[in-house]
Amino acid sequence: MWIVLLMVAGCLCGLLLFRKNIVPPAYEPYRGPYKLSVIIPARNEACNLPYLLDSLMSQTTAPYEIIVVDDFSDDGTREIAERYTGVKVIAGTPLPDGWTGKSWAVWNGYLHATGDMFVFLDADIRMAPHALGSLMKARDRSQGVISVVPFHHTEKFYEKLALVMNMLGIFTFTSIFERQNPKQGLYGSCILALREDYEKIKGHESVKSEVLDDLLIGSKFVEAGIPVTNFIGYDMVSFRMYPQGIRSQIEGFSKGAILSTSTLSPWTIVPIAIWVIGLLVSGAAWVFINTSWAWPLLTGYILYMAQIFYFIRYVGVFGFLVPVVHVLASLFFVFIMLYSMFQVVVRGEVRWKGRLVQVRGRRDP
Repeated sequence: MWIVLLMVAGCLCGLLLFRKNIVPPAYEPYRGPYKLSVIIPARNEACNLPYLLDSLMSQTTAPYEIIVVDDFSDDGTREIAERYTGVKVIAGTPLPDGWTGKSWAVWNGYLHATGDMFVFLDADIRMAPHALGSLMKARDRSQGVISVVPFHHTEKFYEKLALVMNMLGIFTFTSIFERQNPKQGLYGSCILALREDYEKIKGHESVKSEVLDDLLIGSKFVEAGIPVTNFIGYDMVSFRMYPQGIRSQIEGFSKGAILSTSTLSPWTIVPIAIWVIGLLVSGAAWVFINTSWAWPLLTGYILYMAQIFYFIRYVGVFGFLVPVVHVLASLFFVFIMLYSMFQVVVRGEVRWKGRLVQVRGRRDP
């Protein structure tokens, strides 16, 4: 009986954590006072960048400028960006000591921006036609900085294994317990801020050596008294995270999986832990299928499956098979956490896009 209670408690924790905090759609163009600069750091993003730039060209609220920072790509990223009229392409400059690659690229984009509102977008983002106007209006209402956890479009089977990782991302960024967390983070794929707010915290220079630049820059805004609000992308902001292959997916998730837990409120960590434990226990139904434990475990497994099908409507496209056999996504999650722990604790550095970044902010030569 206690097993069933544990799994029921886990599902209840999932309901407690999940918030359908969607960006309010605004179909009319933004007519506020701010000029929007779009800043896109891009390192070997030839397969992603056309989707983002095409979506930016079709916005009902046209951005004031679009800046692509080519971070030493060798796959044609720069050439693709230069094909788009009005896109300003900035060549990357050598990485100074004490900076991580993405923060340096974003900072260089800022130095060339002339708008008074910034949106920092990862190159794998895709936006609905009314997205920019909706985001700008949402930022005006929040009177602070906002970020969006994008809706995950998956195509290949290995991409769908990110199911649990993506759900935990939604939990952490929409948790009601994070609203009072002085370390409240932002989701780095899509961040919108006023120039004056960004400059007040010294922008990405304030987190230049951090692996978790997006999470920690959120705490800088909080320290400065600037409200932080996180939304989910749903049908407005989406991405396809790792079309380059499962290796890039493993590197991408593992670089911050362990480190990110240090920024969360204990009130968020505890229900997440209960949800994860219940999920992993329910997966044991496949092992104990011919024992007396089978029915209790199967009951929990079905409860989690039903909850997952409800959540993924707002999280991403994961098909039918992986939510049904969610034990596979659970095992992938366990692997990611163990690999992340190995990198952080044993090696003291993480790998991302061909660079080794030391956990405490020192860059591999």
